[in-house]
Amino acid sequence: MNMQNRLGQAVGQVAESQLSVDTAGTGPILPGPRGLAKPPMIVEPARLWFLSAVVVYGIGMLYSIFIWRRGFQRDNWIHYGLLAIAFALHTVAMAKRGFSLNQCPVNNLYEATAFVLWTITAGSLALGLLPKLRFLGVFTSPLLFGFGLFALWPGLDTEYIDNQPNFSSDWFSLHVPIILLGYGALGLGATAGSMFLTQERNLKSHRAIALLALLPPIQRLEKIITTALVVGLALLTIGVGIGAAFVEPQTPFWSDSKTIWSFLVWAMYGGLLLSHLRFDQRGRRYAWSAIVAFGFVILTFWGTNLLSGIHNPTQ
Repeated sequence: MNMQNRLGQAVGQVAESQLSVDTAGTGPILPGPRGLAKPPMIVEPARLWFLSAVVVYGIGMLYSIFIWRRGFQRDNWIHYGLLAIAFALHTVAMAKRGFSLNQCPVNNLYEATAFVLWTITAGSLALGLLPKLRFLGVFTSPLLFGFGLFALWPGLDTEYIDNQPNFSSDWFSLHVPIILLGYGALGLGATAGSMFLTQERNLKSHRAIALLALLPPIQRLEKIITTALVVGLALLTIGVGIGAAFVEPQTPFWSDSKTIWSFLVWAMYGGLLLSHLRFDQRGRRYAWSAIVAFGFVILTFWGTNLLSGIHNPTQ
């Protein structure tokens, strides 16, 4: 009997050494690699708020199907209201993460993705105040829901090691947010491009539907695409310029994969705007170009971050 008691005490001591409790009361923390305890990221309050926002984005996406089937012929605020609720939840999530870090939450791929999606949502809500652009959120909902789910993958929310990149000024605090705001503007340009293609298709196949639909004319949508791309390119220029101006000399900024990729994106959008403003590229091809260009940005953004020596927060 004494032997069994001693064995039970030993097992209990081992269990207590391997299982601790989070001081914030979120639950047990299992030991991570090499004995480093790390809380399960899905239960962090900020991530729970973001998960709630993604769920509402998903509800909005489902309601978008109903609006599509009705041909955008009925003006209602239901989808706009869902987008506003999701935006509020999204804002709380970012605020909680930002206050916990005492800085703008753009330190890893999860935070950067959430920031870009937040920017797109804010732009959709602002433009949606105009009656003819109220359905812009219908076209952004699939993007917000899909990439919101992707952002929740725990592998993107890595621990941040605050050692790189090295900048000689506090201006660095604006470097990343300004660039991400630019990506958000470019995303709005792609969304307007998808709305352009929808309205153009209606005009070609069912002209009566196009006339009754509460969508803006394709000429106005083309101007919105151009404005969004100009704003996005300007913000990207300012953000990269701040990084180049204030990076410390010993930092390999110009040879870094993320820097090279940023200049490639800048050249791509610069060429797109030049072809539109100087060589009169318009219509369907212009809208598709805006969509494909943003697709390239979204699909290559994470890979270039992971390859970067000064932008990868885990290095």
